[in-house]
Amino acid sequence: MSKLIWLMGPSGSGKDSLLSALRQQEHARLLVAHRYITRAADAGCENHIALSAKEFEQRQQLGLFALSWQAHEQSYGVGVEMDIWLETGFDVVVNGSRQHLKQARERYGDGLVPICLQVSASVLRQRLEQRGRENAEQIEQRLQRAALYAPEGGDCLVLNNDGSLLQSAELFMRLLAQHRSNVIPLHRKEPRHV
Repeated sequence: MSKLIWLMGPSGSGKDSLLSALRQQEHARLLVAHRYITRAADAGCENHIALSAKEFEQRQQLGLFALSWQAHEQSYGVGVEMDIWLETGFDVVVNGSRQHLKQARERYGDGLVPICLQVSASVLRQRLEQRGRENAEQIEQRLQRAALYAPEGGDCLVLNNDGSLLQSAELFMRLLAQHRSNVIPLHRKEPRHV
């Protein structure tokens, strides 16, 4: 059964970098979905599809988003093409939002695999400083929020992202494979005794 991998983590934990690394590797059954965002194409590090507010609203009204939400004064969506990929047998990974994990769970149920990126405070500080988007006060605020970061639901698979991107991509694939081997089908038929 195909899985929707809902990748979460605090700002600066490396979600965009990990998704970029996964896109560069050859995986027979894994696709990375692009998000549609009402944000300029060159804003931030995410490889996303930029839409105007009007375009986003129109696509939403036409039912072209499998999931959509509002955050940080922007609109975010994941296209219905993702459902086609899942039905075709591909696993799909999405840059998810912990605030909207419940919405994703309601739509995808047992087909959803939440994975949380975890980064040590020292590595997170270094990454936030290197990207140069926040001042010292904003970095401190992000570090405080990251220390409190806990996704809703509590059943998130944890992936430590302190190492290299290659290591994190390998850990991601191992974590997904391990999850698959531990999952017991809900409708397993018991053997008949004759």
